[in-house]
Amino acid sequence: MSIFDRIKHAIFGGAHAASVPQPSTGGTTDTSPAPQVRPASSAPAPAATAGNTSASAKQMASPAPSQERSPQQADTTPRPSVDIEPVLDAAVRKSGQKLDWRHSIVDLMKALGMDASLEERKELAHELGYSGDAHDSAKMNMFLHKALMKKLAENGGKVPADLLD
Repeated sequence: MSIFDRIKHAIFGGAHAASVPQPSTGGTTDTSPAPQVRPASSAPAPAATAGNTSASAKQMASPAPSQERSPQQADTTPRPSVDIEPVLDAAVRKSGQKLDWRHSIVDLMKALGMDASLEERKELAHELGYSGDAHDSAKMNMFLHKALMKKLAENGGKVPADLLD
């Protein structure tokens, strides 16, 4: 698994495994469990009667979502949105360290319990298309943070606007 995939799984997987409270304007936090997303049943829908042209009858007439989809259709499938801010804030609290994931790729990786070594960051830089000098770690780290935020957003993450270009 790539380093980006591990980061994405740590953020998105954690958000789906546990309910993540959403910020509210009333000063209280909603602690109700997140609604479960269930895949469509593979059992056939009941046959429609002459007077019943329900959605299930229409569903039977249309191909299953996984059947014969063009790449363009697959790209238009809505991805579930995961608000990364509360997930990463919770990860920082859980770590017990003073980490600034909003500005530091090293702190972000540490918050997720990942190896933030230079070698790991160089590999992530390669995955994300960094073409600069890998020996200039400060410049590479700034690129990594911005590129990671952009890639998380492209993959269904709700990234704070101030962290995107």
